[in-house]
Amino acid sequence: MARRYDDINPDYRIILEWIKSGSNVLDLGCGSGELLYLLIKEKGARGHGIEISDEEIYKCVAKGLDILHGDIENGLADYKDQSFDYVILNQSMQQIIQVDRVLQDALRVGKKVIVGFPNFVYYRSRLQILFNGRTPVNAALPYQWYETPNLHFLSISDFIEYCRKKKIRVERKAFLGKNQRAYLFPNVFAQTGIFLISAGKN
Repeated sequence: MARRYDDINPDYRIILEWIKSGSNVLDLGCGSGELLYLLIKEKGARGHGIEISDEEIYKCVAKGLDILHGDIENGLADYKDQSFDYVILNQSMQQIIQVDRVLQDALRVGKKVIVGFPNFVYYRSRLQILFNGRTPVNAALPYQWYETPNLHFLSISDFIEYCRKKKIRVERKAFLGKNQRAYLFPNVFAQTGIFLISAGKN
């Protein structure tokens, strides 16, 4: 029976379930390193991260994490093909300018890639736009329009179609609603989509 991680973020819980123990992991845009720290502690992962924010790097260093100060937009040229079991892009893909380039690089460097992102067409967001006529703010999209780091506004269906066009294999997927997993019509009822992908034809 799979171990439960009820006391942590739901998206972290799913990623912890998917990643095999002892894996070599690269977390792109790792933030404060909370997920990376959990992977090392709970799954015995050999974890590495890349982060651009000095403030977040200080938090990672305080946790004893191996972090490189860098911009993932500049590519992963220093890493060999399939040098990691997993590359993670959780809640950072929508903030990248050259999404396609970074994803293709991640698929080259990692045997598998985990991508998590907010679903911008979640039904509550649609209703906020329809009835309030304003940019939606909710748990998945917590920023005001003038302070949001998000550059790309994609849906779950958009990402599935992207994978189909690019011949990226979707190995696993999970969808999170407000308080639990969303199984029915995730493009409408899920706040967050999480995908395990790899290079190759679907």
